[in-house]
Amino acid sequence: MKQKTAFAPILTIENGITDVDFYQKAFGAIELRRFGNDDGSIHVSEMEIDGALFHLHEVTKIYTSTPLRLAGTTVTIGLFVDDVDGVIAAAVAAGATLSSPAKDYFYGYRQGEIVDPHGHRWQIQKKIPQTQRTDEND
Repeated sequence: MKQKTAFAPILTIENGITDVDFYQKAFGAIELRRFGNDDGSIHVSEMEIDGALFHLHEVTKIYTSTPLRLAGTTVTIGLFVDDVDGVIAAAVAAGATLSSPAKDYFYGYRQGEIVDPHGHRWQIQKKIPQTQRTDEND
């Protein structure tokens, strides 16, 4: 049986990180497995949000930087959810910074953006029916 194509982003974190509970508290992520270092810090954490995999990986020769070191990122992770406002509120309560509050856009999405404690930018979003759109001119 052919495996379904899927994206599994690798999010780089600083060396020495031991706690990645943010993703569990903010997004309901489940840590599937962890590869640790001798000091108890995380080398790799494999996580899942509703079947969507992603990995947290400490800085190495291959993964050479983090958004915090770069003071920015070239990637925004789009996370589709049923309750955009609720997920954003949970993320902020778990330690994220709100960069753009949720609102409806003319192209049919409700979206807001947060930056997680490791500097990764997340766009929390859902497709909305035409009849529920409110900000038609954005």
